[in-house]
Amino acid sequence: MSGIHKVAAVQFEPTMFEKERNVARLLELCEQAAAAGARLIVTPEMGTTGYCWYDRAEVAPFVEKIPGPTTDRFAALARKHDCYIVVGMPEVDEDGIYFNAAVLIGPDGIVGRHRKTHPYISEPKWAAAGDLHNQVFETPVGRIALLICMDVHFVETARLMALGGADVICHISNWLAERTPAPYWISRAFENGCYVIESNRWGLERTVQFSGGSCVIAPDGQVIAVLDKGDGILLSEIDLDAARARRVLGEAVFAQRRPELYPELLTDTFSWNPRDFFGLYEHEPWPPGKTSRVSVAQFAPVDDVVQNLRQIEAQARAAKEEGAELVVFPELAVTGLADPAKSAQPIPGPATDSLRSIAGEFGIYLVCGLAERDGDVLHNSACLVAPDGKISVYRKTHLAADERSWATAGDGWTVVDTPIGRIGLLIGHDASFPEAGRVLALRGCDLIVCPAAIKGRFSSSHAGTEVIQPVFIPTGADPHHWHHFRVRAGENNVFLAFANVIDPERGYPGLSGVFGPDTFEFPRREAIVANGTGLATALVDTGNLDSVYPTNVVRRKDLVSMRMPHSYRGLVKAAASNY
Repeated sequence: MSGIHKVAAVQFEPTMFEKERNVARLLELCEQAAAAGARLIVTPEMGTTGYCWYDRAEVAPFVEKIPGPTTDRFAALARKHDCYIVVGMPEVDEDGIYFNAAVLIGPDGIVGRHRKTHPYISEPKWAAAGDLHNQVFETPVGRIALLICMDVHFVETARLMALGGADVICHISNWLAERTPAPYWISRAFENGCYVIESNRWGLERTVQFSGGSCVIAPDGQVIAVLDKGDGILLSEIDLDAARARRVLGEAVFAQRRPELYPELLTDTFSWNPRDFFGLYEHEPWPPGKTSRVSVAQFAPVDDVVQNLRQIEAQARAAKEEGAELVVFPELAVTGLADPAKSAQPIPGPATDSLRSIAGEFGIYLVCGLAERDGDVLHNSACLVAPDGKISVYRKTHLAADERSWATAGDGWTVVDTPIGRIGLLIGHDASFPEAGRVLALRGCDLIVCPAAIKGRFSSSHAGTEVIQPVFIPTGADPHHWHHFRVRAGENNVFLAFANVIDPERGYPGLSGVFGPDTFEFPRREAIVANGTGLATALVDTGNLDSVYPTNVVRRKDLVSMRMPHSYRGLVKAAASNY
């Protein structure tokens, strides 16, 4: 099964207490899409009823079993047009339990369903967390997975579906609080090399403004069709061969995964009071944390270690003048990109002695990438150098294809406690793997530092939206609306200092930045180096050990504590043979 298929996303504003009107209007919009040739049609979360229910008693007249009268009506339409339809609705099961559900309906009736596994703030008032995890449904129009709204915040859900072979994730939502298409939607398509068909509602309900922006997102993160506001349909095409290539920035990421390094993904370190958890038995207690300034330095390393060290010294001096206590430099910043095997340095050695001298002179932490020579073995490594000269080393665990000719992958993670906070290290391509950042978050990291040499497109702009939002939410144009590594920070509730090489002629776009732990906080706590050589410096607050339950999001980690690790076993299985 392969080929190109026409698809549609339906955008719609349901009206509470008017279920029959909503269903009739959804059927009308689906009929339009099917008549236009769409083989797969996706409608919004809770589109049959509206969303903002007070409690079980209020929604009770509108829940249905699946299959039931509403799904029968959509099944008749699917049969008439030989198409597949995703419908969002409140479900009641045989025990009287309510769920926020998505159901995939085909010409022969119900294909499958998903129950929202990660309830948003209002849903526990009436719905149970879903118990149908990580399913992929085989159809003539591709392998289809279903997610509902908040589910997409959690890297594990989409990853498991992609590992299960999903070509398309149909994400139905009642998304709010930012311009759409939302960066989270784009990153889930991008990091998994699959399509996301996004059907979002729009309009105002019980003071909540929903964002619209329904869209189709390609496996490379390109938004290929979008509807900003209003009821309507948008049409696009999906190419199953593009999804099945499973490429991220040209790399075969599913074959490069390291499941043996991911067992912690099945744990839930933030389910307990995290302050006491991380200090248990007086072993590796969290550093108290504080407010600091952190910089990333963007430049193009050359093939001369001495010259690179001069550049590092100059940018460290500039960062110190901006009040920074830590500065992160790009991947292979010390040894250069051209011939790492030739320029590789021992640790410790002359190059790291120079870094120690710079760190000591300026009283600043340095994070620098370099090719490391350890006897006859070479690694792509990064050093965290403290002002007192102590060096912590991380060896890149996820190697890109071209690195495998010279480097040996590392076999573990590096986490370092400093006055700035608990710091975890990644290098470049590592951060393309959502599992890597998640392990560091589960270890209690406040800040992830990421020296990088990443080519290609991992950011895109937004022209602005006509959907009126609360005053504190920006709606205008944004040149960096989606930045994949900002999403990495937000999904793990960490600060992330991403220092990328800038060399457009060789495909390195720069776009280095320090990104904050809450992607829904506006104005954003971040700084980006948009063009050329330079620094970005931002304030990083890791404090909040003065209360038993932290209120600082970087210490509280909402999006880590709400995970469902009991369903994540597939993340630590060996790579499937078809990758």
